[in-house]
This record gives sequence, C-alpha cells and structure tokens, in this order.
Amino acid sequence: MSLKSKLMDDLKLAMKEKDQVKKSVITLIRSAVKQYEVDNRIELDDDGVIDIVSKQMKQRKDALEEFKKAGREDLIAQTESEIEILKTYLPAQLSDEEVEKIVVETIGEISASSMKDMGKVMSAIMPKVKGKADGKIVNQLVKKHLQ
Repeated sequence: MSLKSKLMDDLKLAMKEKDQVKKSVITLIRSAVKQYEVDNRIELDDDGVIDIVSKQMKQRKDALEEFKKAGREDLIAQTESEIEILKTYLPAQLSDEEVEKIVVETIGEISASSMKDMGKVMSAIMPKVKGKADGKIVNQLVKKHLQ
C-alpha cells in the first residue's frame, strides 16, 4: 500500500472516529502533497511524500520550541500530539549512535579534515539518512567530528 493510500485510509478512519487532531494533520499532509504535485506537475512517490511529512515534522518541532519559550501549555500539548501522528508516516528513526556511525564513515569516505569540508560531508550524508534522522542532529555530529 502506498503512503498516499495509507493517508486516505487513515483520514477516513479519523473522520469515523471523530479524531479532529488526526484528521487535521492528515488533511494538511495531503494538501501539501497535492500542492507540490500541482506546482511541479509530477506524481509523488512514497519518498516524495516522506519529504513532505519530514518538512511538516520540522515545522512542528520548531514551533514546539517557540511554544515552550512562551509557556503556551495548550499549544505544546496539541503540537506534541501532531508530532506523534506525523511520526507514524515516517520511516523508523535512526538512533544517535547509528547516525554518528554514518557520519564517521562518510567523513572517512570523503577524506574530510576540516570545517571547510562541511558542505561536502552534509551533501553526502543527507541522502543516506533522508527521513530517518533529524538534520540538526546530523549537522551537530558532523561539526563535532570535523573540529
């Protein structure tokens, strides 16, 4: 079953169960996918849908940090539940140790030695961990190993 089909099935189920949070999150994902397809005149595969879900996840995490700073408990709870729903559409996340192993291997493959090589290393790593690791974590680990 494709990810788009799963989203549609889950949307129907959320509507039957009257789960407004899940319904709104899935609707936002589906509309972002549709918008991308219309804008670029392509049909997205599962990897493309995962990219969009990852962007939605990043937006929620950034918003969550801001809500915590502002002390908005109502928005914190809602955003955390949205993040949990989004996680169900992403591949299993790599642990920090697994990401660090990939970073070290990639730095060795590229023979990177300084912060000047940061761009090369990041562009080589990101396709390997696409949708499976947070870019911020990857960035921090690359900086740690290049310094």
